[in-house]
Amino acid sequence: MVKLLFVLNEPSYFLSHRMEIGLEALEKGWDVHVIGPGVCPEGLLNTKINFHSIALSRKGKNPFFDLKSIFSLFVLFKNLKPDLVHLVTIKPYLYGGIAARFAKVPSVVSAVAGLGILFSSNNLRYKFLRTALYPLFGTAFNHKNQRVIFQNKDDRDSLLDWGVVSKDKSVMIRGSGVDLRLCPYLPEPEGVPIISFAARLLRDKGVVVFAEASRILKSRNVVARFWLIGEPDLGNANTVTETQLKQWEATGLVELFGFRQDIPNIFAQSNIVTLPSFYGEGLPKVLVEAAACGRAVITTDHPGCRDAIEPDITGLLVPIRDAVALADSIEDLINNPEKRKLLGQSGRVLAENTFSIEKIVDAHMKVYEGLLNSAELMK
Repeated sequence: MVKLLFVLNEPSYFLSHRMEIGLEALEKGWDVHVIGPGVCPEGLLNTKINFHSIALSRKGKNPFFDLKSIFSLFVLFKNLKPDLVHLVTIKPYLYGGIAARFAKVPSVVSAVAGLGILFSSNNLRYKFLRTALYPLFGTAFNHKNQRVIFQNKDDRDSLLDWGVVSKDKSVMIRGSGVDLRLCPYLPEPEGVPIISFAARLLRDKGVVVFAEASRILKSRNVVARFWLIGEPDLGNANTVTETQLKQWEATGLVELFGFRQDIPNIFAQSNIVTLPSFYGEGLPKVLVEAAACGRAVITTDHPGCRDAIEPDITGLLVPIRDAVALADSIEDLINNPEKRKLLGQSGRVLAENTFSIEKIVDAHMKVYEGLLNSAELMK
């Protein structure tokens, strides 16, 4: 029986982005485990997927704590003896990659789901961190039987150019997929146009740009409602504050919905979905869900975001940090409902052809099986 371990720094991310892969592995008779901080997510309690809690900080920068995390992963790998580990996001693929090499795990998948602010910012602090982390990247991506999954070409090329990943290990899988049954294509609602933003409420996700675009359109007497779905990330220095959100709400710039799990329902009530991000995205799932729901998308000409649409076919691209350009594009789609409808229809076709969860799961299983076969040959 194949034993597959997932390592994540946020267990709920497994439920939203990797659960279908785990369930497919179970269907094949594999033994599936999830490793992450905190308690077992409720969504795993009634499954045959095993959960293991370890100390792994998503934002912490304490080197002694991080060394403890690497050692904890090493011990778990030695005890569980996996055939394959799947490491998702930066700390798991760095620390888990190092632990897997020392524990002699036969096969490793490292999922680069965006490079985050570490690579999207040219701030001196992040430049220093990139230099300091170079040896860790080189070690983590140097397993002899490994594949590194990228969601967009820019991230792949960045790490290839940096010299920490070899081309033969690189695999492109566009996003985490979407269950088309859960995101039905429904007609747009009538009435005042609704523009939705759904993400963590971080400045580099474009939330301030979104609010400013609302202010600009109100000054032009354009009637629209701006829905803000998400909550601040208190562990992130780039988060907007509750005070800022309340100010926006009080002045009528946005309507606050907080964290919601029924995103398809929210999009069904929307006319336009926007993510004006300048964060180091992989391929934002929210844009894939918007396409599946048949909604026109406005996002930025930025790695990950531009990879989630077909420009001028399923959505529109605007420059990063440009609230005027965002406002102009929103106004264009408000004034041209037929154009908006065509973008949404094409988005649904893109989701069916490229982003369906079945296609994404199948691509991952092929990566797994290739590594397992290679491991057998190496014995």
